[in-house]
Amino acid sequence: MDQHIAEAIGRPDLIHLDERLVCLRFETMKVVSALAAVRHLLDTGAVRRGDTLLDSSSGIYAYALALACHRYGMRCHIVGSTTVDRTLRTQLAVLGATLEQMEPCSDLKLDQKRRVERIHEILLHHPEYHWMRQYHDDIHYLGYRTVADRILRAVGTRSLTVVGGVGSGASTGALARHLRTAGPGADDVELVGVQPYGSVTFGAEHVTDPEIIIAGIGSSIPFGNVTHELYDTLHWVSFDAALVGSVDLLRRHAVFAGLSTGAAYLAARHERARSPERTVLFVAADTGHRYADTVHARHEEAADITGLAPQEVSDLSELALPWSRMHWNRAPAPAPAPRA
Repeated sequence: MDQHIAEAIGRPDLIHLDERLVCLRFETMKVVSALAAVRHLLDTGAVRRGDTLLDSSSGIYAYALALACHRYGMRCHIVGSTTVDRTLRTQLAVLGATLEQMEPCSDLKLDQKRRVERIHEILLHHPEYHWMRQYHDDIHYLGYRTVADRILRAVGTRSLTVVGGVGSGASTGALARHLRTAGPGADDVELVGVQPYGSVTFGAEHVTDPEIIIAGIGSSIPFGNVTHELYDTLHWVSFDAALVGSVDLLRRHAVFAGLSTGAAYLAARHERARSPERTVLFVAADTGHRYADTVHARHEEAADITGLAPQEVSDLSELALPWSRMHWNRAPAPAPAPRA
């Protein structure tokens, strides 16, 4: 029996959608990493019960950290993006978390920059606060070991391809790292990362999506805990293409999930078609409630998913909307783009 609701929320479902296509569905994925990180900090003496944990978030991690703090008797202080909605603000308030939300801003890079600056201001006045550094600390890899163990028991590692948003690197990267050390032949696990256009993580900052950058799977600032050498293939997916994936996933398989999941599902279908002998597992990071009005309500305008295919590129300069694919071959991080 679970001792706290966070443990139940953090436990994913494994759903067999189709031949060799598996969905790893979370209600809120980052609860897994937040719980394990806070537990590790307590066990090692880095923090004590009652201390304040601090971080920046665009939404999902704020909720995850608030739940972890509630579970372990900690205080929680979040510097939130402009994208934090009313429902989440209410949940955080009732859970006892402090939320400082940035003023509305159309520039995601400026929003992230202001949040980081505010974190440093808070630490100057409260050096006793512990900054969780979800974008930079490998401590957030810890929680995904149990998830990898579950995948290992249910699916195995033979001819397995894992597909999902790169984000901070502490989800798909962690799953691949754990699965590839699971035993003989486990290095056969392939990792396919999904990115939005405009993200600097894999060098797509020079391509702008006319809609929005998909929150959670990319970034306009460098992340310190992305291990580029873990990824075999990258897909860059636009908002419009991800919308098609989200709508088709709900229509075809009755899975109601967010925009990043739609992008991962799109990429997973393509990878399965390319490699019929492999099992493809994709990560569904959260439910679709945040996107009901902006994505699912537009289902009538969604294109037919069978008519979509990525443009294959061999160089980052060739990236183009709405969907590009590139063999990354476990290469290191790309050199920063030259300043204009």
